[in-house]
Amino acid sequence: MPWHITSDFETYEKARQEFTWDFPSEYHPARDLITKHPNVEKQTALIDAAAGQEYTFTEINQMSNRLANALSEIGITADDRVGVVSPQRVETPVSHLAIWKLGAITVPMTTMYGTDAIAYRLSDSDAKAVIFDPSVDQAVANAAAECDSLEHAIILDEHQWYDGSKSQKSSDLTYPVKTSYYENKIENQSTEFTPPSGSVTDGSAVMYTSGSTGKPKGALHSHALWLGRAAAAFNFFDGNMDSAAINWTPADWAWGSALGGLLMGSWHYGVTVVAAPMQGFDPESVYTLLEEQTITNALIPPTALRMLMEESPESYDLSLKTIASAGEPLTPEILTWADETFESLTVNEYYGQTELNLVVSNASRWFEVQPGSMGKPLPGYDVKILDPETYDELPPGEVGEIAVKPENDEVFFDRYINRSQATKEKQHDRWYLTGDHASMDENGYIWFKSRADDVIITSGYRVGPLEVEQVLLKHPAVEQAGVIGIPDQTRGEIIKAYVELTAEAEPSSQLREELQELAKDRLATHEYPREIEFADSLPMTSSGKIQRTKLRENN
Repeated sequence: MPWHITSDFETYEKARQEFTWDFPSEYHPARDLITKHPNVEKQTALIDAAAGQEYTFTEINQMSNRLANALSEIGITADDRVGVVSPQRVETPVSHLAIWKLGAITVPMTTMYGTDAIAYRLSDSDAKAVIFDPSVDQAVANAAAECDSLEHAIILDEHQWYDGSKSQKSSDLTYPVKTSYYENKIENQSTEFTPPSGSVTDGSAVMYTSGSTGKPKGALHSHALWLGRAAAAFNFFDGNMDSAAINWTPADWAWGSALGGLLMGSWHYGVTVVAAPMQGFDPESVYTLLEEQTITNALIPPTALRMLMEESPESYDLSLKTIASAGEPLTPEILTWADETFESLTVNEYYGQTELNLVVSNASRWFEVQPGSMGKPLPGYDVKILDPETYDELPPGEVGEIAVKPENDEVFFDRYINRSQATKEKQHDRWYLTGDHASMDENGYIWFKSRADDVIITSGYRVGPLEVEQVLLKHPAVEQAGVIGIPDQTRGEIIKAYVELTAEAEPSSQLREELQELAKDRLATHEYPREIEFADSLPMTSSGKIQRTKLRENN
């Protein structure tokens, strides 16, 4: 029988007592995910619902072997970093697998990113190459000019979006690095490649956080990351990870939960994953997809669930058993809707961080879900609520900082690259400090209260205000900018910018639109300020920093 990171336990108490991170002495994700399963030649790994194509585990393996050979020819070797900027398409996991087969490290990025966001991540990670979708070719071309370490750019072929449109290559683009097309690169390559034996401690991916006090931090993870995500997926999908399961998420496969929990977590158990690249979330299209692909498990952020609530699902024949959701607290209204609308649908909320893996979850097969609660610590992790000043554990009901200690540190990040001090500050005596505030009741349920920093959670995405502020400051009319999150019924929060103009500039609706387009182009479509308020001045500290607390108070 194939080796799995976890098996089901009868009770939560038994799982807490008996589960252990029993890693094998040799481990490589490429072998674990795509070659260990029975009947890999016939077993479907991926369904591309947009293109109408299916891929077996063997085909995925052969495609990644061909790309690994091609990357080896251009000099990609162990510990090199390679950016992957690609949506839900087969070449995305193929790229990650090929990079790992060389002992190199992936840097996942969403196609929602603009020039500045891509340039920063490529430069900060010292990426040697980037593989990217043509929908972001202009942004990558601009970003490449700002990345001294970058030597190669590989452009994927045009593909079909789920709405029927096609991604289009820009014409007459000039890249400042060696550029090639994916299909040309792999055309004559062998389908055979033998990866190194590997271990769970080998470097695997640099995943970027969103911070409030500086640039995003690159969290370096080992291969153990994918095993941690697989265990979490097994739990938040209530153990429904057998050969009959079909899993899907609308989230881009660049995000930790989508790439690690949904995609790689499913493949760890030999479960089929559906790819449906979307350029926006349309509830009617989603219900159609769920019905046509007989999807049984879905990872859907709370914002998307609120949008699904606006469309009636009664006319669809759905096979959905479980929904996992994270990014922001689930409201009781969502749980009530799911309970009243579907005959037997489980919705499990979970909580984690880019650095830490997924550590808290509701698991309805083990314990009753308390609406509004994040759930309880998953097996393999201890969670405490600490006084943020003294680090003393607080009694039940008191609000403090969520701190997590894994049974095995390897499932958490190794370090922030280029930021040794920030790495030290993330830990206290083997307890990882999340920066999030919550309370724990007498029954072990954890109740989220607030974030300790200024990070904004909008539509499930964490956005650091500093990045947005710095982009707005690039406009010649802007003297100063302060960014906060404000409540929104659909998205949880939206981004609001307070902008102080230069003496020569005048506020106008046109200027407001220019600033919004600037943020969309340079950062990402979810990182632009949906509200902009022009102000005569902004509250500042004596050291010249924006006082975002006062902006929130005045809002």
